[in-house]
Amino acid sequence: MSTTRKAPEPTPPEPWTPERRSLNARYAAHALHAQVADESAHTAPARAAFMGRFEREVDPDGVLSPEDRERRARHARKAYFLKLQIASSKARSRKQAEQIEAEGPRRVRGG
Repeated sequence: MSTTRKAPEPTPPEPWTPERRSLNARYAAHALHAQVADESAHTAPARAAFMGRFEREVDPDGVLSPEDRERRARHARKAYFLKLQIASSKARSRKQAEQIEAEGPRRVRGG
């Protein structure tokens, strides 16, 4: 009597945690920079494109002087990152409140 074994179903990969994604991104960045002679020159086009976003935001019609456009773009960039920081802080607070609520009331010993 011969029995055929069925191959086990492959398990789907578990989603990466934020810590795992961060670790993987750090690894990739170091591996890339180990291969290039000048990291700053290698990433300059990306930095210019990112800053260009803010320049277009503050001067969509291109009427400002380059100095004024750059100054305003720097402020827009700072505001952008502060907005991200505020959103992150709110998310952390919400997560902490959810964890406290899930734990239920704490009992006080002694007394």
